[in-house]
Amino acid sequence: MKFKKYIFSMYNISKKTIIIIILNIIPFNFAKSDDIIATRTYQTLNYTRITFESDIKLKYKQFILDNPKRIIIDLEKIKLNSILKQITTQIQNNNQHIQLIRIGQFNKKKIRIVFELKNKVSIHFFQILPFSKFNHRLVLDFYFKKNNLSETIFNEYDKKILKKQNFNILKNNTTNKNSFIVVIDPGHGGIDTGAIGKNKTYEKDIVLQIASYLNFLIYKEPKIKSYMTRNKDIFISLNERLKIAQKIHADLLISIHADAYINPLAKGSSIFALSKKGATSNTASYLAKTQNNFNFISNINKSGDIYLDHTIIDLVQTATINDSLKFGNEILKYISKINKLHKNKVDQAGFLILKSPEIPSILIETAFISNTNEEKKLKKKFFQKQLAKSIFYGIKDYFYKKDKTINKN
Repeated sequence: MKFKKYIFSMYNISKKTIIIIILNIIPFNFAKSDDIIATRTYQTLNYTRITFESDIKLKYKQFILDNPKRIIIDLEKIKLNSILKQITTQIQNNNQHIQLIRIGQFNKKKIRIVFELKNKVSIHFFQILPFSKFNHRLVLDFYFKKNNLSETIFNEYDKKILKKQNFNILKNNTTNKNSFIVVIDPGHGGIDTGAIGKNKTYEKDIVLQIASYLNFLIYKEPKIKSYMTRNKDIFISLNERLKIAQKIHADLLISIHADAYINPLAKGSSIFALSKKGATSNTASYLAKTQNNFNFISNINKSGDIYLDHTIIDLVQTATINDSLKFGNEILKYISKINKLHKNKVDQAGFLILKSPEIPSILIETAFISNTNEEKKLKKKFFQKQLAKSIFYGIKDYFYKKDKTINKN
């Protein structure tokens, strides 16, 4: 009997020991970190961008103080760490917008960041949801108050290129509507590299080259005017790209990209129009998720009646999508002559860059940069020019059906 009690006692001790060991191995707290995991700054003469990245969606409050002019940001439920402290050293002395940055633990639940400003500076806040390798981000854009951000970005154009190649640039004067207007949008730019090929080819560089060739071809066409959302390596948000197209009352918007997909064997060119009901393929859905960052904006006049406005926008957008599909098919027939098509028809997905209700818009995935063979093709100027010509011929065919005086040759 004593022996049985001894065995039982040993069993209990062993059981407790195992439990203690397990509890020490497995962490009690499964929550994500509440720290800032990265800070980034991007500075130019015309605007400054500051990005805070975290594992969690950042909650913040902001307010303005005078004498001196300051913008205060309180980050809720964030701990002050060495990464966050680095932001105070990332601003250069010649920065046009920010005098200095101070940061401190305001209380146990709040971090306070103080931006002392130079001149009359405005600030634009927005958040970006996680995608690709990035987590939650809070972005702050500082720019001169006398300009809106669209105008500020256009000051970043490379004027030497404009002078050399006679590229069009957005003006403040009224656009001549005797011409058709095309907005060419080279995707990504600046801190946003886009997809990166196996041989370190950046999507942002390839699409800028193709867009520049296309812009030059359109310049020689008297009945069509073109504007590029960027003509150098700068970052512009999707929201601002849409504003540019709407400001100049564009007749078409063409966003140029280079595919990347989880399957490295995927290949071919694709054209996308907007889908209101969801993506028409798994690939379309995947690509849309990697491109979308911001909500769209509309330039349609509102009645004040929310139900009427919704109906009007819905009707306008349905007609716009139909035009986008027609336009996409015009280009698809030319691209099919120079490259394999990933799909033999215009695909549809919820790309935010296509969501301007009144402007027919397409997104062209020129080839798969994640495919090593197509990456090599994309780097060749000859192929870039072929793509630009294919898009150009599609534009002319589309407009020719509206105006027979346009030269189709």
